[in-house]
Amino acid sequence: MNRSAPLVLGIETSCDETGVGIVRGTELLANTIASSMDEHARYGGVVPEVAARAHLEALEPTIRQALAEASVSLDELDAVAVTSGPGLAGALMVGVGAAKALAVSLGVPIYAVNHLVGHVGADLLDTAAPLETPTIALLVSGGHTSLLLVRDLVSDVELLGETIDDAAGEAFDKVARLLGLPYPGGPEIDRAAVGGDPAAIRFPRGLTKPKDLERHRYDFSFSGLKTAVARWVEQREAAGEPVPVADVAASFREAVVDVLTAKAVDACRELGVPRLLLGGGVIANARLRELAAERAAAAGIELRIPPLSLCTDNGAMIAALGAQLIMGGHEPSTLGFGADSTLPVTEIQA
Repeated sequence: MNRSAPLVLGIETSCDETGVGIVRGTELLANTIASSMDEHARYGGVVPEVAARAHLEALEPTIRQALAEASVSLDELDAVAVTSGPGLAGALMVGVGAAKALAVSLGVPIYAVNHLVGHVGADLLDTAAPLETPTIALLVSGGHTSLLLVRDLVSDVELLGETIDDAAGEAFDKVARLLGLPYPGGPEIDRAAVGGDPAAIRFPRGLTKPKDLERHRYDFSFSGLKTAVARWVEQREAAGEPVPVADVAASFREAVVDVLTAKAVDACRELGVPRLLLGGGVIANARLRELAAERAAAAGIELRIPPLSLCTDNGAMIAALGAQLIMGGHEPSTLGFGADSTLPVTEIQA
């Protein structure tokens, strides 16, 4: 095995995207994604059984496409990496089973890795300036909203805080539905907010009052915000008044990104970490990136955002984390690991 720049194929099936990536060390060779989002749109959200079935159908052609994109063959691989959790149990099982079969058939080691830590690993790929640690990482997606302290990518990751109810992406989906917008809600809210006034409605900022900060300094809550939007819309409709969708979308979005960026920058200040990394699909939100850049610059914090193609769930980030484990001299996972839908972020490798 080439331990200085291992050729690793990564498989990611934690939710509704079948991701297969191939890296050589920190060089990105392929990042192929097959999404089942359209199949879930009719239900207004991800259906676990539909996601698992879609992974079964998409995995083999996605692997073939990634190999072709990278111009490598299976026989050249040094290792296989796979997401073992967290995520949807059935979806994870598809990827884990496929990765084990592939590793055994090729006679190469397998590395079972944490999906959330993989998002941090995405920042290692094809960057001129390597990621320095420690760093604070804010991960925002449909299923997760987490704030991490990364002292060492492959051995020391601490969970500072997470959502205690809805994830930010989930809140976007639910509010989009309230406003009659299609799924997925994130990009639809972004589009609807164009021309809207983010200060038109003062929606609540969850877990930001002094009494909440004592217990939940770095935690998030978006369920109350979603309910506040619903009540505001209901009152307008009950009064026979039109709902200003642009203003509601812009004000809701501002409430979400205000809390996310404020707590992330606060963590950097309090812990003396001058770096902030953003990851997860919700990072595609234009206002979130804009406000994070403003607040990071004002606080003298370096802001790192991987390319948007590497922010959503993808196999390349899993391959990158697997490669880091190999280069760090870590032993491979045994075949006894399974899919773990609630894998804690502190467990970087299963």
